[in-house]
Amino acid sequence: MEAYIYDAVRTPRGRGKADGSLHEITPIQLATQVLEAVRDRNQIDTADVDDVILGCVSPVGEQGADIARVAALNADYAQTVPGVQINRFCASGLEAVNMAAAKVFSGEAMFAIGGGVESMSRVPMASDGGAWAMDPAVAYKTYFAPQGIGADVIATKFGISRDDADAYAVESQKRAKQAWDEGRFKKSILPVKDVIGQVVLDHDEHMRPDATMQSLGSLKPSFAALGEEMPGFDTVALLRYPELEKVNHVHHAGNSSGIVDGAAAVLVGSKEMGDKYGLTPRARIKAMASIGSEPLIMLTGPEFVAGKLLARAGMTKDDIDLWELNEAFASVVLRYMQAMDLDHSRINVNGGAIAMGHPLGATGAMVLGTALDELERSGKGTALVNLCVGAGMGTGIIIERI
Repeated sequence: MEAYIYDAVRTPRGRGKADGSLHEITPIQLATQVLEAVRDRNQIDTADVDDVILGCVSPVGEQGADIARVAALNADYAQTVPGVQINRFCASGLEAVNMAAAKVFSGEAMFAIGGGVESMSRVPMASDGGAWAMDPAVAYKTYFAPQGIGADVIATKFGISRDDADAYAVESQKRAKQAWDEGRFKKSILPVKDVIGQVVLDHDEHMRPDATMQSLGSLKPSFAALGEEMPGFDTVALLRYPELEKVNHVHHAGNSSGIVDGAAAVLVGSKEMGDKYGLTPRARIKAMASIGSEPLIMLTGPEFVAGKLLARAGMTKDDIDLWELNEAFASVVLRYMQAMDLDHSRINVNGGAIAMGHPLGATGAMVLGTALDELERSGKGTALVNLCVGAGMGTGIIIERI
């Protein structure tokens, strides 16, 4: 069996605060609307959907109780359609797509939907707790520190300066603005509506296209106090990396991913099921993989999973035309470019989460859709999409345009 991508849809990213446009839209409404869009855009009988898999990083409160199954019911899918919520931290949305594809590859599913949802304005990040951070014995054993500390350690360890990080962030904003101005996202964007059918958001509202080196230079590092004062996570980092004299804190709100709300869904299926509905596959899935990496620094997994993907697909990096890596922090992408020897012109060509935001459980499916749209727009053939992951992991996929 082969697995094909037939459609990818996402909401705009709403600012993840009480004054954000999507704050009054519940997570179940976000998830419902992308599932409805997949059904209606492709005119499929939902009885032929064998599973709905949605990533969600804080599956509590309004995002609890298996939001995938409940969203499928709320979207009026056939009651025979099951649903499951999964959590691989920031890669949850892509892991959901990979799981959907694995079901198709194995013959367990003919159609499956992978995606994700996160309403960060309504369900705060880390509100689900967990032993990794909360149990002192576990935290000590794994050298637990917040992701921002890990990003700053990456910058320190690999010689990435504050100016490097800020310059990358400015370019992300410019690229995202150009992409929106030129309508590069229009094929995938689903305007979000309220309960009476009025559009409440039709664009990514976190963007700051007027950002400059000067404006970013005025921002104070976000993680210096966590590192240098109580609870003193720099000490933890230096215990793990004693070769470093100190941690250089370079990240702030302007060169880190934005807190936003959003949802996304990707329709994956077999050739036979696509033929049944007269659908033309948009891409073939070549390889999928996840991997673990060092848990304190935590954000270097993408370079290792990229190697695993290329080996699994029998490809080299020269066979990849387009690269997408979630912009969790500027240093993550800059280190990835170092490790993979990539020119900036080949990666995140339409900007990323620094400009548009990172709705944790949905982002993986969103960046996959962005890569798919860009392959079609540019006429390029292959894309490698991956994300760094909390607790030290990486998740990725290689797709080939058809």
